[in-house]
Amino acid sequence: MNDPARDTVNFGDTIVTPEEKTRRVGGVFTSVARSYDVMNDLMSGGMHRLWKDRFVARVKPRAGEHILDMAGGTGDIAFRMARRGAQVTVSDINPDMLGVGMERAAKRGIPGLVWQQENAETLSFADASFDAYTIAFGIRNVTDIPKALREAHRVLRFGGRFFCLEFSTTEWPGFGEVYEKYGDKLIPKIGKVVAKDEDSYRYLVESIRRFPKMPEFEAMIGAAGFAQTRVEPILGGLVAIHSGWKI
Repeated sequence: MNDPARDTVNFGDTIVTPEEKTRRVGGVFTSVARSYDVMNDLMSGGMHRLWKDRFVARVKPRAGEHILDMAGGTGDIAFRMARRGAQVTVSDINPDMLGVGMERAAKRGIPGLVWQQENAETLSFADASFDAYTIAFGIRNVTDIPKALREAHRVLRFGGRFFCLEFSTTEWPGFGEVYEKYGDKLIPKIGKVVAKDEDSYRYLVESIRRFPKMPEFEAMIGAAGFAQTRVEPILGGLVAIHSGWKI
């Protein structure tokens, strides 16, 4: 007998089928694509730029390396890695996010990036295609996270590295409660004013709250086959850099 609970997932705080979650997440990012970067600045006070700089510094992209930037959308991570000489494939399930990224790359004069629509759970790339796999603020929106992690492991070469930047749960006393109130009360209102979309930003806040805590997500990375897993908390774990190696 099928267990109905195993056939449903969370879309924020709402219980839906996996197929419905994938569809709804697509709708969220189609809605917010044009305002995504402005909203990131407003929601984080511009700190997301520093987090992304730190993230890319940990990845250490090198000239000639082939790197897959999954959920790369508007290109923030890819641009940073391309400047260091890496050959970056930017993939995202949402064509509207990719469209914004391609426009930004053209305006900034950043050539050489490959833009390709992909589902993180079912990548079209061959085994052992990349030296590194990065995903920033995207893994929590994937319907089947363990499956996406296994795909990341599959497409990496031996000695390849996995890096993920994602919101988590801060362990600083008091700060977590303040941030949760900010997220619940203010972020959807900012989304309503700036992006004309309150519901999408309410989902994004809910998705952060439901994402696994740092030790749990690190264990998921290990279960996907990665070795030497590590987590680097930022602001007590409000944001975290997770990493692992395919060896």
